[in-house]
Amino acid sequence: MIRKPILVTCGLPYTNGPCHLGHLRTYVPADFYVRYLRRAGEEVVFICGSDNHGTPVVVSAEEAGVTPRSLAEKFHSHFFETFKRVSVIFDHFGMTDDPANHHRTRAIMQTLIDNGYIYSKIVHQSYCTKCNRFLPDRYVEGICPHCNTPARGDECDQGCGRHLEPGEIKEPTCTVCGTRAEFRDQEHYFFKLSEFKDFLLSYLDTLDGTSNARNYALGWVTDELHDWCVTRTLDWGVKFPGREDLVVYVWVDAPVGYIAFTEEWAKKQGKDWKDYWCGDTRVTHFIGGDIIYHHGIFWPALLKGAGYGTPHSIIASGMVKVDDHKFSKSRGYVVWTNEDYLDKGLSPDYLRYYLLSYTNHTKELNFSWKVFQERVNNELVNTLGNFVYRTLYFAHKEYGGIPEGEADSRIIDEINQCLATVDSAVRQYEFKNAVDAMMGLAAFGNNYIQTNAPWKLIKTDRDGARKVIRNCLQIVKALALIIEPVMPGKAGLIWAMLGNRDNLSDHPVSDSVLGLAPGTLDPPKILFEKIDDTQLSELETLLAARVLAAGTIPEKKPEITIDDFSAMDIRTGIIISAEKVPKSSKLLKLQVDIGTGTRQIVSGISQFYNPAELIGKSVVVLVNLKPAKIFGIESRGMILAAGDHASLLKPETPIEPGTKIR
Repeated sequence: MIRKPILVTCGLPYTNGPCHLGHLRTYVPADFYVRYLRRAGEEVVFICGSDNHGTPVVVSAEEAGVTPRSLAEKFHSHFFETFKRVSVIFDHFGMTDDPANHHRTRAIMQTLIDNGYIYSKIVHQSYCTKCNRFLPDRYVEGICPHCNTPARGDECDQGCGRHLEPGEIKEPTCTVCGTRAEFRDQEHYFFKLSEFKDFLLSYLDTLDGTSNARNYALGWVTDELHDWCVTRTLDWGVKFPGREDLVVYVWVDAPVGYIAFTEEWAKKQGKDWKDYWCGDTRVTHFIGGDIIYHHGIFWPALLKGAGYGTPHSIIASGMVKVDDHKFSKSRGYVVWTNEDYLDKGLSPDYLRYYLLSYTNHTKELNFSWKVFQERVNNELVNTLGNFVYRTLYFAHKEYGGIPEGEADSRIIDEINQCLATVDSAVRQYEFKNAVDAMMGLAAFGNNYIQTNAPWKLIKTDRDGARKVIRNCLQIVKALALIIEPVMPGKAGLIWAMLGNRDNLSDHPVSDSVLGLAPGTLDPPKILFEKIDDTQLSELETLLAARVLAAGTIPEKKPEITIDDFSAMDIRTGIIISAEKVPKSSKLLKLQVDIGTGTRQIVSGISQFYNPAELIGKSVVVLVNLKPAKIFGIESRGMILAAGDHASLLKPETPIEPGTKIR
């Protein structure tokens, strides 16, 4: 049986703003994976594109005074060029607003209608009487109906994280003019997601990829599945079949873009796109951890209902922090790929190495310029670069190039062991482990050349020194071949310094153990440059200035009276028990003594505190907050905290629980 080719995709970037470090957390590992598999003998197609629809693009276009298409084209080109600058090379990079995606999206919607998986329903949708329009998604803000925290129209982004359907949000307010919206009836169309529960439980049980994607999706399916509204009241987007006043929800046409882009690529290559999307597939999605629900639940159900194959693997990355702070453009904790990095002359390979080697792919990645400097200087310069340069310099100086002979069997065994470790790690999506194995081989080479000291040995045993340097050259060749998926630019430089004139990427990684032909070598070049303290200071100062500038922008909050403040009952309390809320990464269920009794409070502080360490802590509690059900658990109050790390507010000196804050 002939195995189908692997189709790798990345979550599509929105065309409403420039590329930043958070984007690369997904795209660099995907490119690494594709490069490695190709050189391990797999047939791989790498597909992506820009996400051009949805309210964020429309809102940004209105603010800029341009059409949504114009804005989409601008940032489409920006992302395409930026990805090339960091050596993320797609076989095809399309646009969801192009004809192919309009056609494929409408065709899939019509098939779902014909198959009985779409139905219409009258919903109460937010309407702005001042702007005279319905308010979909990001056009409206209000209060989450599940946890009573401020939320966007389509997602409780500051609280429980739930997806919100049109009409669900409470106290809706127009984000354009600030007018309190009213609810009006409108017909919309829903996808019968609830009918796919049994299919999804079976599908997710065998889904390949990272455990965080599989387990998160399973938690939602096991808990509850609600039908999805798949239409929006916008002019910009793919028209819903038979309705010129409605467009398809962006979370339908964006993933359908994967198929449309494959069609566009296949047409140019003379291939059949159905080989990638119908029947058993090897579709592999690289996504951010914040869109697991869409790719692990909604997308496979939609494909199943329309008669397509379902994804084989979903690889979800951990989130990104900057200097221990939550990644936030509005607060200045952001690293822009071009402005802050590439335009400063920093090597794209340095950044690729950091992103792949810093931590496990599913864990949180904390970016720090100081740590970046340390990783570059200590690992790339002192270990890999030092070994490669010493070896090539000695070979050129003493032998004029690559001397005759074969590498020792123990050197070949070391390389083969590295190859096996790398292969296993990559196929298990453990990219850090793969890079660690590569750097382990470089460390082995460094230790080998230092221990055997050919510069000393050559004075008494020239042939012995030749054998040592011949072994080192074999390791250098292996490093060039295996490290190419991580740092394609630097690997290509090593390959050229070994006297090769062909493309490194044309060679399989298994060539690492093939001998080198004797030949002359050009004088070697320094492979990596250190990040000095002056450059580090400039980079840190730039980030600090951005954070400071963001902090000086006053937050738009209405003034309140003393009566408004007096209406809040804020008291001291003591936490007497704490436990994690099942299926939630953010929430803890707390029992708090507030003097007059015990209150059960659900708080989004799980990622900052272990439950055991909270017991006995004094806290400040908003007592008269209206009760709410969060993840099905009643919460009667709010623990007050400050900052990105949820620093709990507490009295400076011991005080009785229940003492009122004045």
